[in-house]
Amino acid sequence: MQIGHIALPNRLFAAPMAGVTDRPFRQLCRRLGAGYAVSEMVTSRKDLWASLKTSRRANHDGEAAPIAVQIAGTDAAMMAEAAAYNVDRGAQIIDINMGCPAKKVCNKWAGSALMQDEPLALEIVEAVVAACAPRNVPVTLKMRTGWCESERNALRIARAAESAGVAMIAVHGRTRAQGYKGRAEYETVGAVKAALRIPVVANGDIDSPEKARDVLAATGADAIMIGRAAQGRPWIFREIAHFLATGEHLPAPEVQQAKAWLLEHLHDHYGLYGWDDAGTGVRSARKHIGWAVRALPGGEAFRAHMNTIDSCETQLSAVRDWFDDLAQAHQRLPDIPAPIEDDEMSFA
Repeated sequence: MQIGHIALPNRLFAAPMAGVTDRPFRQLCRRLGAGYAVSEMVTSRKDLWASLKTSRRANHDGEAAPIAVQIAGTDAAMMAEAAAYNVDRGAQIIDINMGCPAKKVCNKWAGSALMQDEPLALEIVEAVVAACAPRNVPVTLKMRTGWCESERNALRIARAAESAGVAMIAVHGRTRAQGYKGRAEYETVGAVKAALRIPVVANGDIDSPEKARDVLAATGADAIMIGRAAQGRPWIFREIAHFLATGEHLPAPEVQQAKAWLLEHLHDHYGLYGWDDAGTGVRSARKHIGWAVRALPGGEAFRAHMNTIDSCETQLSAVRDWFDDLAQAHQRLPDIPAPIEDDEMSFA
């Protein structure tokens, strides 16, 4: 699997998710089997680049290559400048966000709203490719099947993007109007794959090894991209890799191993967001802890308790103790599918 001249270790990708796929989460997914992970979206607004939020999103300290950054915006020149800005800060692949369904993004005509204006969408693609080509940086595109049921124009945009020089396209099998409701459809993904020469990635509702196998077979896609199903279960990548290679399932992780992964992730998380009591680090870690325990016995009660803790050290201690207690009853994590929640403001 390659994106332009860049070779990837496998065809299992972690999807960009705003507020989720920060550097610590990307590194965790990579350690647990993802061959590629894309950053949460970085704004093309230059006046926000110096903000703490954007500087954290553009932080790639210690991150394994290739470093992929997703940019979002509505102005071609600004998007080109944002691409160059992020390349200067370590990005080796630039991804254009044309898939985010969040209202706060689409109301500004960014994200999947761009699919309503095909000339503008193509202008942005051409500008970003022109900015990245001299630097030998591939450009990719993530989009939806269209704006709504009656406007499924992914195939048309994909063909134009390929002609403009995009190196890979990921398609989420829903329209913007669907958000994350209903089921993803893969016919459109398959049609895009059949029409293009560049790699095409299937995204949407891939939450098990069997589903990964079936989506690859149904679409002919070169790779799959997993988002919500990796929240709290980042080892899904290694589970899928093993299943695709052998046809057999890996045993569920041992409770103590899952605890070690989560604690390591939390240390990385606090390192990026801060160890201050009642600060961003402890608050933003709550969702990751909640996702990790929500489907486990006693998880909902612990999730509620976690929201009352305002110290990173106390949070770490509580997580350690809770998993130690769980290990008394279960050597391995119980085989309970984690629920996928709908939160259009959190996922891109």
